Amino acid sequence: MSKNFLFSSESVTDGHPDKVADQISDAVLDAILEEDPNGRVACETYVTTGLALIGGEITTTCYVDLPKVVRELIHEIGYNDPDIGFDWESIAVLTSINRQSPDIALGVDRDGAGDQGMMFGYACDETPELMPMPIQLAHQVVRKLTDVRKNNVLDFLRPDGKSMVTVRYENNKPVSVEKVLVAAQHTPNVKYDVLKEAIIEEVIKKSIDPALLSDKVEFLVNPTGRFVIGGPTSDTGLTGRKIIVDTYGGAYYHGGGAFSGKDATKVDRSAAYYSRYVTKNIVAAGLAKKCGIQVSYAIGVAEPVSIMIDSFGTGKMPDEELAKKIAKIFDFTPKGMISELDLRRPVFEATAAYGHFGRSGEGFTWERADRIKDLQNL
Repeated sequence: MSKNFLFSSESVTDGHPDKVADQISDAVLDAILEEDPNGRVACETYVTTGLALIGGEITTTCYVDLPKVVRELIHEIGYNDPDIGFDWESIAVLTSINRQSPDIALGVDRDGAGDQGMMFGYACDETPELMPMPIQLAHQVVRKLTDVRKNNVLDFLRPDGKSMVTVRYENNKPVSVEKVLVAAQHTPNVKYDVLKEAIIEEVIKKSIDPALLSDKVEFLVNPTGRFVIGGPTSDTGLTGRKIIVDTYGGAYYHGGGAFSGKDATKVDRSAAYYSRYVTKNIVAAGLAKKCGIQVSYAIGVAEPVSIMIDSFGTGKMPDEELAKKIAKIFDFTPKGMISELDLRRPVFEATAAYGHFGRSGEGFTWERADRIKDLQNL
């Protein structure tokens, strides 16, 4: 990539169809972990007009009222009016659940990885959260869009929505925000000019530091002029279809495995979280200005097949040497990652909207920068 460029990342609200599906899957996971911390869950959700379908493999000792979990989550998001076309009380909730395959359980039972695959983590010094600036700002915009809706600051908004933020980089460093796109679902009666001005003043300008806005910044609000029909009524939603929104906004690689609906024995989730934890600590320790990691696993094997570090030429030691050293400090086995990040708790529903990384709060243990001294003493 050249030193001077524009880069865009998108985020979506909790009312976006795919995010509705993600949140349902993680709400089911949390409900099981609340009663059975050792439960194994691989839960997928499909939502469309009048329907939520939950399928997958769940092995647990507890009982969970899945329709109740689903309806409460949909109500919390804000789909509580039949006029919107997707209503928590009137939708049909269907379930098709099996137990985990005994062939997979053979590997997981001995603390091995539940599947093969490669996972990636990333951190950089572009923001205080050590996240790429475009995705961090895009998350801030849609979170504010949701806040003004739920707090009735803008009472004409409905749950579905998106944002995209374009950042100008010079010498590989972010210098300004050039464009901000917001697509916001709304009631039929609001005038476009009123909606556009309100979104600019109450959402965009209150979620992005004015000092970051270019003198020529362009605000794009509902470019078609109308966004009344939205949510699962306008587009089907499916768990795991917003994996770039969930991670780094396209600024770094993705192994392809989704997070939501999977308990931490699935390395798709635990290893991706742990990789973020490792890279964030590396950058926080001053060992690199930006750092990516790839870790790969074989099914049934606890130790990773490979660990690769890429500091993009910003590291204070060769990448190969750093990779060898972190393998001695950090425990990349499923058991070790679950233990260090305390991943058997019901904390996952909160991750399923507005990104899994660059977040704060007790549940986001992978965002801790608590291994700095260990790394500095390498």
